[in-house]
Amino acid sequence: MLNIERENLILELLKQKESIKLKEIIKILNVSEATARRDLAALEKKELIRRVHGGAILNISSNISKDFNIQYRKNINRTEKEKIAKLAASFIQNDSCIFLDAGTTTLEMIKHFKGLNLKVVTNGLNLIEELETYEVESYLIGGKIKSKTSCTTGFAAVEYLNTFNFDYVFIGANAFNLDGYSTPDSEEAMVKSKAISRGKNIFFLCDSSKFEKNSFINFSPLKAGTLITDTSLPEKYSQLTKVEVVK
Repeated sequence: MLNIERENLILELLKQKESIKLKEIIKILNVSEATARRDLAALEKKELIRRVHGGAILNISSNISKDFNIQYRKNINRTEKEKIAKLAASFIQNDSCIFLDAGTTTLEMIKHFKGLNLKVVTNGLNLIEELETYEVESYLIGGKIKSKTSCTTGFAAVEYLNTFNFDYVFIGANAFNLDGYSTPDSEEAMVKSKAISRGKNIFFLCDSSKFEKNSFINFSPLKAGTLITDTSLPEKYSQLTKVEVVK
């Protein structure tokens, strides 16, 4: 098993349990104590966890205020993301123009585009190979490349978005609460906001790990579109936005 695969598994376990003992990691991953300690040290250096006596806990603040590397995010809450992506894709009608935000949940949507005649615009570098695999007509907006989250951002990206009109817009967020959707990066927030303003039908794709949290910059109020998530929300949310929950 590769280092990054072990680290992803440790992060998954911590998201489920909030804390984990070193002995548990050794048993579940079937690794030596030295390897387990090295993996925890690597995750702590990335500010994703905090090591404590006998184990580790998730660094909650990092989940909210900082972006996970795209390779780590890809395997976090994978099952929930797949379900959200499938439901999101079911709303798309044939012969539509759509915007796909960069991210791991939108990536999961693409395999459900088979048989649909679509034009897809995206700022997600991570989406291009999958779009090509499924022979989807696609357009990558220009801008500053942010390699950590595999996307283009900034003023140039926002200006390019002004030339498009979208039937559907699918947006990810690092966090959401009653104040709206938020993300750590101001330039990514600009792109998300502009894409939302150019669309007819707006969908926000957020698994339950983003619920009742906030990040640095709010980029949209809840009322701007439909939230697709994997958990039932309190009634106060349904009064502010339409909510679709996966089965």
